[in-house]
Amino acid sequence: MSNYPRYAIYYAPEQASDLNRFGAQLLGYDAFGGEDLPFPEDVVSAAPDWRDLTADPRKYGFHATLKAPFSLAQGRTEAELLAACAAFAATPRAIPVIRPVVGSISGFIAVIPADPPTELIRLAADCVSEFDTFRAPLTEADRVRRNPSRLTSAQRDHLDRWGYPYVMEEFRFHMTLTGRLDASRLESVLAMLSNRFSTLGLETLAIDRLALFRQDSADSRFRVVRQYVLMPGQG
Repeated sequence: MSNYPRYAIYYAPEQASDLNRFGAQLLGYDAFGGEDLPFPEDVVSAAPDWRDLTADPRKYGFHATLKAPFSLAQGRTEAELLAACAAFAATPRAIPVIRPVVGSISGFIAVIPADPPTELIRLAADCVSEFDTFRAPLTEADRVRRNPSRLTSAQRDHLDRWGYPYVMEEFRFHMTLTGRLDASRLESVLAMLSNRFSTLGLETLAIDRLALFRQDSADSRFRVVRQYVLMPGQG
């Protein structure tokens, strides 16, 4: 099984932003402060089982995965990982800008890019590769949990090489808002969340920061350790 603590490198909106409040309130959890939040009353009225519908993403906080959760490799320390995050953020690069929309991916609902730019795919790939020396090898139990028989050959190759199947050309940027929904619920919940998201008036979103998250035990949620603003440049 995984060793703890586990770390992940995510995109998370600025703590005080409308987008972060939107996601944190829907999940009922603030990953910056590690606090439970009350769900919006109108959402609970429309979906009384909202706590159950959001149980899975609540564990991780509102985020988009750049480097999936990993245990530290032998000999590596959190201080070294923090320093590597700072160095990564200080390296000039083209800052991806997306048009965020609410959509569905494989039965769950998330904030996704209407058209993912190449800069976003490159940012995610750089995070996967440049931080991989910090990742402990997958245990056999970890690998089995990914159901490799259900993955494509390319996804299995990524799982074995990078510890996660949905990287590189398989990467899909998404900020998860629900767990997987039954087909009978998907359209109504999607419409509700799309309408709520539209009130933010968020036409564009710069993916201009990354955050190091930590999970201290199997029973605990991920929390933000530190957030880093990316240095804009040509890369």
